[in-house]
Parts: sequence; structure tokens; C-alpha cells
Amino acid sequence: MPKIISISTHQPPYTLQQTNAEELTKELFYEKIPKLERYLKVFDNGGIDTRHFCVPPEWHRTNHSFEERNDLYIELATQYSVSVIQACLQNEAFLHSPISPDEIDAIIFVSSTGISTPSIDARVMNKLSFSDQLKRIPLWGLGCAGGAAGVSRAYDFCKAHPHAKVLVVCVELCSLTFQPNDFSKSNLIGASLFADGAACILVCGDEIMIDTKKPSPAILATGSKWMPDSENVMGWDVKNNGLHVIFQKSIPAIITSWLGPYIEQFLLEQGIYSEQLTHFIAHPGGKKVLKAYEDTLYLSSQKTDISREILRQHGNMSSPTVLYVLEQFMLHEGQVEDTGLLVALGPGFCAEAVLLNWRE
Repeated sequence: MPKIISISTHQPPYTLQQTNAEELTKELFYEKIPKLERYLKVFDNGGIDTRHFCVPPEWHRTNHSFEERNDLYIELATQYSVSVIQACLQNEAFLHSPISPDEIDAIIFVSSTGISTPSIDARVMNKLSFSDQLKRIPLWGLGCAGGAAGVSRAYDFCKAHPHAKVLVVCVELCSLTFQPNDFSKSNLIGASLFADGAACILVCGDEIMIDTKKPSPAILATGSKWMPDSENVMGWDVKNNGLHVIFQKSIPAIITSWLGPYIEQFLLEQGIYSEQLTHFIAHPGGKKVLKAYEDTLYLSSQKTDISREILRQHGNMSSPTVLYVLEQFMLHEGQVEDTGLLVALGPGFCAEAVLLNWRE
């Protein structure tokens, strides 16, 4: 089975305490949202202490055009991609020796918080020594599900090409999409929840032999689930001044009624029950989302401890977030023969599931 050989994450330069983020939001929306004080409780109740951003807080005190936001997205997404790729290919926690970019056969670039044609991966190729025959697979619009979907597509590629080395790079700059003149509840919830981040994994096919320092998660199976007529659950409303968040409060209920049965079916098709999972690697969409996972899959709260800690330290970074969670399992938890389920949800409305088994 294809294996995840190395992983790295990147922390943007500006760290903001949740209390400070609440004060900034209160300043920007004062007298513009009725009952603002009541809505601001989402900052206290979200299970987030700190978040990290690509721009300083004062950047949001002035208006910025869609063009300005997007130009900054292209610049910084390229920069963060280069940094996190280099860290992944040189990660001494997993690799005995570095891997050169020119050994990589394909790159899957995942993002939904900016627009770029050519896509960011093409721009990254000018910065690193990739082969000019590298296969590029950009994925846009999957939002929070993008990290898990990227892992799944890397699995598909390596099954077809067992000699391949594939990078999955996820970069989201959610802070650049914040709309100071959008007084909707969705925008307020987004302001309390979303953050910036980048992550990269290296997936290798069966015919690639790389001696690693730790057991590696092999990808046993992947699954996708889509909900009809659910475009209004999560996504972007694209307007003249940029991307406006769509975020329904029904997501925890959807996990219980729709995702739970699907995950149970997916696991049964692989011959296991949720109680047999050693690790549950969940995208922490929010505190209520994690609780919904626990309830519908009959998981102890200990199974979501790492996801909850990533949420506390980083907030919801959209697509890379589940890879931040996976990084902690790969660094500190995964042992030979452990079984893990990686799950993320995103616009569509959709779910992506990846079954993992740690091996030497």
C-alpha cells in the first residue's frame, strides 16, 4: 500500500490570542451588528486559544480590494509552499537523509482561499529544483475537506504508479478573505474560527523503498461521500469585493444524521468497527463538530484529544488542519499495526475518509 513517509507544517508569522481577536472583531463591528455582545460569545465557546495569520491584526482595520487580497495570496501561498515542501523533504524526524525535489513525480496542490492561474504549484516550481516533467494536480474548492482529499488522490496516483513519489501541499490564507463590511452571522463565526496555515506530506508507492526513523501510515482505503443539493451548507459567496463565507450551524447535526452512517458503512466494508480504531484523525472544524464525531461514532473524548489541541492552538485552517493533526500522530502516537481513520468535511457538502495502518 502507498505510505505517508514524511510530513511538515508551517506556522504563519502573526500570532493572535483569541481574546485579542474578539476585541478586534468587536471594534470592527461595533454598532453594526444588533446584539453583537451575545454573538461574540462564539469566541469564548469555540475551544480556541490562539491562531496564526499571514497579516498583522491592523491590516484588517483598512479596506482591501479583491485584487489586493488575491495578489497577496499568490505571493504568500507560494512562499509558504516552498517553505513547507523543503521542511517535509528534509524532515529529520522521519527521514534518514533528505529527498531532492527532482525526485518527486507529482504534486497535488490544495487551496480554496485565493485564485491563481497558473496555479501556485507552477510558481513553486520556479523556486525549487523540480523536474520540468513533474505532474501537477491542483485541487480548488474543497475547503476543509481538501487535506483528506489530497491524501486520497495521492493514494490513487501511487496505486496507478507504484514507483511514484507524490507531494500533497495544502495552503490556506483564510485571514485574507475576512470581510470587515459583511455583518452576517456567518462572517462573525468565520472571524472567530478560521486561521492560516500550510502543510505538506510525502506519499510513496509500493516500489519505493525509503528507510524511515518511525513507523509510517500506509493508506489502506479511501472513501468519498457527497450530499445532494447542499451547496448552502458551506462554501464561498463570490462578490465584487472578494470571498464571503457561507457557514451553516447545521453541520454538527449533519455529522450525526448523514456522516455517521456513512463512516460506519465505510469501515464495515474494510472489515472493522469504529471501536477497533486506534486513532481518530479528525479535521477539527469546531468544538461542536468534534463532539458530534464522538457521539455518532461512539468514540471516547480521548480519541479526539489531538484534534481538540490543534483547534486550541491553531484554530480551523481549512484544508491543512487535518494534516496538522496527522503530524502529531506520526510524531508521537503511531506504532506498528495501529489503525487510524482520517476524516474531513467540506463544501459540496462532502466528506473524505482515509483508512491508515502504521507499518515499518
